[in-house]
Amino acid sequence: MKALLGLDIGTTSTKALLFDTSGAEISRASSPAYHNNIPQPGWVEQDPEEIWQAVVTAIRGAIKNAPLDTEILAICIAAQSGSLIPADRYGNPIYPLITWMDGRTENIIREWRETGVEAQVKAISGWSLRTGLCLPTIAWLRQNNPKIFAEAEHFFSVNDFIAHRLTGKFVTNPSNAGGMQLLNLHTGKWDKILCSLAGIAPTALSRIQLAGTPIGEISPEASSTTGLSEQTLLINGGHDQGIAALGLSINDPGKYLLACGTAWVISGVSTSVENNTVPPELDWNFHPLDGRWVISQSLGGLGASLEWWLNQAWQGVAGEASRSEMFKSLDAELTEASPNSGLFFLPLTGGHDNPATTQSGRFIGLQLNHHRADMARAILESAAYELRWALEIIQKAGLPIEKLWMIGGAAESPHWASILATVTGIPIALPQYDNWPALGAAILAGVGAGLFENVEEGLINFKKPAQEIVPIEALRVHYDDLFEEYKSHRKAFPAR
Repeated sequence: MKALLGLDIGTTSTKALLFDTSGAEISRASSPAYHNNIPQPGWVEQDPEEIWQAVVTAIRGAIKNAPLDTEILAICIAAQSGSLIPADRYGNPIYPLITWMDGRTENIIREWRETGVEAQVKAISGWSLRTGLCLPTIAWLRQNNPKIFAEAEHFFSVNDFIAHRLTGKFVTNPSNAGGMQLLNLHTGKWDKILCSLAGIAPTALSRIQLAGTPIGEISPEASSTTGLSEQTLLINGGHDQGIAALGLSINDPGKYLLACGTAWVISGVSTSVENNTVPPELDWNFHPLDGRWVISQSLGGLGASLEWWLNQAWQGVAGEASRSEMFKSLDAELTEASPNSGLFFLPLTGGHDNPATTQSGRFIGLQLNHHRADMARAILESAAYELRWALEIIQKAGLPIEKLWMIGGAAESPHWASILATVTGIPIALPQYDNWPALGAAILAGVGAGLFENVEEGLINFKKPAQEIVPIEALRVHYDDLFEEYKSHRKAFPAR
């Protein structure tokens, strides 16, 4: 049986999914969650070797769970973006992975904004300045850890770090390169001005190659470690949000993806990089399809607040409850939690105006009669208010939003989707599949291996059904009032 492997390397864990060439899932496996290390307040680091071992675990698990006659023709990566791994000339990490959630560069960002650097960076890269992206992070290393900066001869994103481990090649793709904030949006090449601002030369970065094209065969060492054949092709992938959009056929203007993992991102599509109607609050990046660009706004780690609360309130005394069991228990209790409880929550990290920095969250209006489901609902509603705040900016610019395709952890809770639809007034499609980054990556693997003539042919084979969630009109006016009250609380306690 010929198969394609989609690898989803997220912020929290790695998932490997095998599909046959007709789009049917053959097997899957996941890694344990990575450990976040917080060496100082606001810093968030991970061990690159732990991420590599997570990839190995997921791939080996998917192979083990597949039929014995399975032949994996190609593998493709959908990876989180923004995080940085400093490495030596051979690609060996010399410092922990600094994640996109890291806030150590706040002072650099503030200085660059005050001196007018942000406008230049946005014009070249398409990205606004924010903590957690590679451009300011590399600059921080140069200023605050000159020893590591001097020793680092290569800077990886997660994507090209894993691609290097699998093939020995230093290759990345336009969308993951764009997430490093060092790529010129208009030329598709590493930008000398941005690299100079970081303090590096473009030669310290991986070679850029189009998504859906072959990088190379799996190296003998990686073959031995992962169980993949040395004849398996690694096909260039992309940023997980863009790859998920591709798998959902969000490849044309008017369609928007709401990705709700640890990080929340709203993403649409433009056929021109010179679209002057796009609000300045939105960031630009490359779509996996050539000649398409993604316009997006990051809401940061809104999912992290609910994950935190689930672990505090639903994990059980011995921590024995699985994530799926916790979500089921939460949904069962949410039926008794009222939107009239008078309780508000300000997110621990993320928001429409401060997507990356960890901040001080809080409950407002907490009383003795509130129970854990009321507190969970307040967290769900806070994410909905932040989403509405961001969408209003897009709508006021005259960009239509017909529907939101919602994927990620939040999509496991029908209550959350209903709250989001009702607060925003926009229908939400819940695709009846649970890993679109891996599915989109598998489609690209098929294209790169020559099994599909193009992405459109792959999409026909991999199409999945979707459930539509519509706004509850009886609650719309009520949520309009609560949204205004929420905004007043956010302005009284701004994210910092």
